[in-house]
Amino acid sequence: MKGKTVTRADLSEAVYQEVGLSRNESAELVDSVLEEISTALTKGESVKISSFGSFLVRMKGERVGRNPKTGEEVPIKPRRVLVFRASHVLKDRVNKGPSS
Repeated sequence: MKGKTVTRADLSEAVYQEVGLSRNESAELVDSVLEEISTALTKGESVKISSFGSFLVRMKGERVGRNPKTGEEVPIKPRRVLVFRASHVLKDRVNKGPSS
């Protein structure tokens, strides 16, 4: 089942509908929240949003990968990766399905 993708504009519209700020203020609020999350993650900090989940930055070490076409071994450099862990509340809501 392929669903709709929620965009930044959709989030802004939801804030506009629920909170009653102007559309511009709603967009600025969404941008501000996303910027705060991005800044924290860039610094290597974790971000925990209660009843939603946690965003973590994890270091992955160097390893040897393989080109699937040629079979050639290729070194993969160490890097930071972003990990999201959903809270149990979010997992339960997703498994329950869309609310009516």
